[in-house]
Amino acid sequence: MSSHLADLLGLSNDENPELTLRPVRGLRDDRAVDRCCLNKATHRKVTNLDSRKMSTLRFYYDLMSQPSRALLIIFRLSGMQFEECLVELRNGEHLTDEFKQNINRFQRVPCINDNGYKLAESVAIIRYLSAKGKIPEHLYPKYFVDQGRVDEFLEWQHTTLRVTCALYFRTIWLDPLLTGRTPKESKIETLRMYMERNLDIIEEVWLAKSEFLTGSSITVADIFAACEIEQTRMADYDVRIKYPKIRAWLKRVRKSCNPHYDVAHHIVYKISGTGPQAKL
Repeated sequence: MSSHLADLLGLSNDENPELTLRPVRGLRDDRAVDRCCLNKATHRKVTNLDSRKMSTLRFYYDLMSQPSRALLIIFRLSGMQFEECLVELRNGEHLTDEFKQNINRFQRVPCINDNGYKLAESVAIIRYLSAKGKIPEHLYPKYFVDQGRVDEFLEWQHTTLRVTCALYFRTIWLDPLLTGRTPKESKIETLRMYMERNLDIIEEVWLAKSEFLTGSSITVADIFAACEIEQTRMADYDVRIKYPKIRAWLKRVRKSCNPHYDVAHHIVYKISGTGPQAKL
């Protein structure tokens, strides 16, 4: 694994190129998923679609990216038609000139191309597709009061939960993998303290009076948050031990999103050696 992946898993979120597609193996799903590699071939294959209806929405992602996993789950729950294009971050596919010019000028995932309209940043993508009627209202409300509550969490989490969970994961798991150097225990403790301050807020504020983060039913806020928290499994952190409300909430989120939740997290489960039903 190269340093390209480190860049994508740090603090960032998140004419057409000609593509060659090769199937991705190992996804726990009965539908074919294809990886889009930028090159000069001309063959294109569309997946996750009714063969009679060709989608103009292409979704570029990698399952090692937390917001990529969230969008994949949300798209599948929404039942929208889209073409799945896996970008192998570890191979630096996002760093090519072709990717920058034709896919995403910021050279990150996730991103979409909707019939020529290119958009990056996961929350912007959700709002755009919601405005087009592609995201169900129960996941991203249109009523301004309910939408405001969901947006409140999305704005809060990006500089709090996401930052601290990503830093902890990167320091404990990714950096040692890339450099061979173990972080100092004092640094680990400091990062854990910052991360747990935000987990405390999830436990004591966001989940204080409701089963989900913004009310009685699941929204995109829950899916984004769960994907961030699940990432810490790979850094040998078990959020369930200290946070009973988060533990119960994660079960509800998984149940509400499956089978898509487990498909999106199968790499996390594999690397961490902990399945979704792992006991404490």
